[in-house]
Amino acid sequence: MKPRIGITTSMEVEQDYYMVASANVQVIKNAGGLPVLLPYMESEEDIEEVAQSIDGLYATGGYDIDPTLFGEEPHPNLGTIIPERDTFELALMKRLLELNKPILGVCRGAQTLNLAAGGTMFQDIYSQAQRELLQHQQKAPKGYGSHFVHVVEGSLLHRLTGKKKLRVNSRHHQANRSVTKTFLITGRASDGIIEAVESTTHRFALGVQWHPENMVTVGDEASFNIYKGFIEACKLN
Repeated sequence: MKPRIGITTSMEVEQDYYMVASANVQVIKNAGGLPVLLPYMESEEDIEEVAQSIDGLYATGGYDIDPTLFGEEPHPNLGTIIPERDTFELALMKRLLELNKPILGVCRGAQTLNLAAGGTMFQDIYSQAQRELLQHQQKAPKGYGSHFVHVVEGSLLHRLTGKKKLRVNSRHHQANRSVTKTFLITGRASDGIIEAVESTTHRFALGVQWHPENMVTVGDEASFNIYKGFIEACKLN
């Protein structure tokens, strides 16, 4: 049996339909998982049933995160938010962390994972980080690696990729600010922006700020190894 991987979906503001980039579905299939697209749910009972039925969660990218969920009011540079997505994903992630089921978060998903664990984030790095930054919203094809990430040796990310320096793509203006004591920062850009976080107490809870699903499409082996490691962890449930 292939492990069932819940994949978070996005919406436009009009909320007429759910959507997810095909690259996210394809990379889970290619890595050996069975993709299951998740609509938003509100009741604790439904969220519990989802948590019990999937073997792992793949939290995809998307719009900004509602800052009131982490005790802040909206910054002027905050972008579009879909509140129903935020509340559902945070509740589901918290439950999966309790169940010790694998979670892989990319871009926005790395931020929701960190928030679910008790970390903090920037609503807008360009106005809040208070230092000169790299271009984190690249003007290049989606699969092009536009800057580098320095990886902590011995970390889960290092073990998965085999690299201490990764070339990654970049499409974000929000980012994680700090982590809780049970998480580690295991990847940073040269400007100090957090690019990877992971749990020290769960067998697989990893968030990366870039979009490895797009880098897989251009043949990046390190990116695909992240997904293969995630799927292998999900097989143990």
